[in-house]
Amino acid sequence: MASADQLINAFTTLLVTIDPPGLAPIFLGLTTGMSRAQRTQVALRGSTIAFIILAVFALFGAGVLGVLGISIGAFRIAGGLLLFWIAFEMVFERRQERKEKASEAAVTKDHIENIAVFPLALPLIAGPGAISATILLAGTLPTSVEKAQLIAVIAANLLLTFLMLLIAERLDRFLGVTGRAILTRLLGVILAALAVQFVVDGAKAALNLISATPH
Repeated sequence: MASADQLINAFTTLLVTIDPPGLAPIFLGLTTGMSRAQRTQVALRGSTIAFIILAVFALFGAGVLGVLGISIGAFRIAGGLLLFWIAFEMVFERRQERKEKASEAAVTKDHIENIAVFPLALPLIAGPGAISATILLAGTLPTSVEKAQLIAVIAANLLLTFLMLLIAERLDRFLGVTGRAILTRLLGVILAALAVQFVVDGAKAALNLISATPH
């Protein structure tokens, strides 16, 4: 059974990589002209699909790595570096710009009804960072009970994301440009620290593996 510290770490990592407050203005842009009921439907569908994607990676991500011959230590280093890059983008205000470009491209290519799938569920909610973080966390929670706890943490994050999307208009007005900039940078610094920890843990695991290998 996972400790409270592990669950808090998992919740924080996923919350920061998904970044619900940062999604609010993009969601508003994607759903321009929709009624409140339509926005609710898009938010619910997008959050549900993102939950299914992350839950699948939580259950089977490590198995896929095993089939490919990738150790969890190596993936922790690679995933940690990817998360660090996302943190870098958050601190220097580049991630939001990239997300906005992805959402603009989707509006011109896909019908409005499919926005919940692309780009909302994938890649805005369940993006490369969230998927990598999920596989990394699943590697530290190997038992069935711990996996179930991780899925509950994912569900809590996606429920919070759904609620944030429901109040996106009010949240965007409340935070304003300055508030969003401060919050994004703060979350970026936290994610950078978590990413470095993943790299350190991965390096330790890789070094232990090398030292345990007979010469």
